[in-house]
Amino acid sequence: MDRITSMRVFVRAAGAGSLSAAARHLGMSPAMATKHVNALEARLGVKLLHRTTRRLSLTEAGSNYLEACQRILPEIDEAEAAVASQRIKATGLLRMNVPLSFGTRFIAPLIAEFSHRHPEVKVELGLSDAQLDLLAGGWDLAVRIGHLVDSPLQSRRLGDCKMLVCASADYLEQRGVPRQVGDLAQHNCLSYTLSAKQDSQHWAFGSQGELRVPITGDLVANNGDALLAAAVAGQGIIYQPHFIVAEAVAQGQLVVLELDKPLVELGGIHLLYPADRRPPAKVRVMLDYLLEAFTNTPP
Repeated sequence: MDRITSMRVFVRAAGAGSLSAAARHLGMSPAMATKHVNALEARLGVKLLHRTTRRLSLTEAGSNYLEACQRILPEIDEAEAAVASQRIKATGLLRMNVPLSFGTRFIAPLIAEFSHRHPEVKVELGLSDAQLDLLAGGWDLAVRIGHLVDSPLQSRRLGDCKMLVCASADYLEQRGVPRQVGDLAQHNCLSYTLSAKQDSQHWAFGSQGELRVPITGDLVANNGDALLAAAVAGQGIIYQPHFIVAEAVAQGQLVVLELDKPLVELGGIHLLYPADRRPPAKVRVMLDYLLEAFTNTPP
């Protein structure tokens, strides 16, 4: 028997002096109400109620237990109401795990307006390029860039994410402009260590990354902004997502290289969150807000 329900039956029966009355109030049969009280007494190993054909009365143990139940049950109701309200009202701490460069550029600037709209939600941004376990880390929401793998998580697509190969005009003037992917072997290629599509010895080309091209370089890093800064300073060529290099390209700090093979497709930018038929309101409002923001202003 459900212990909480049994406690409710006992409290109602003690107040009404009747198991039948308790059963009517709680929408169950008198026989079921009796089973609940019997289960409580069996679990506790004491008699809680003296029962006659006319009325119930409390034993000494029953009187003590009634006092405890009257204190505990309202606390349970309050806790359940607080949790249930989070399904309806956006409140509490929302923990978001996002890639460092993308989060700094595109998520952090949006938080002020989100907080204005939802002042009872506090946001914690975890900025990391590492692929952290969303469930194990207790994250409510994450942004992931690339092809998604099978997982128990729900996903919503924020937008596309194409790659670009870039270098500064000074570097290209000194070292020449590569026209074919094979030419990259003669250049200083700066690589991103957390990518499955590139390492310190190979870059992947072709839409599915099926062509692995040998490269060499004197810098590898686990963050795209570090590689961007090095490329802008003239150190070498980078192969990075559009959202990282777009501003530098627009300002003339980097030149986009046109090569003879298609660039790898990253698979898009996605929002991931734990599978739940009815996610908490704080998660739902952030999902809606980000989808709206990126529809109006793609990365």
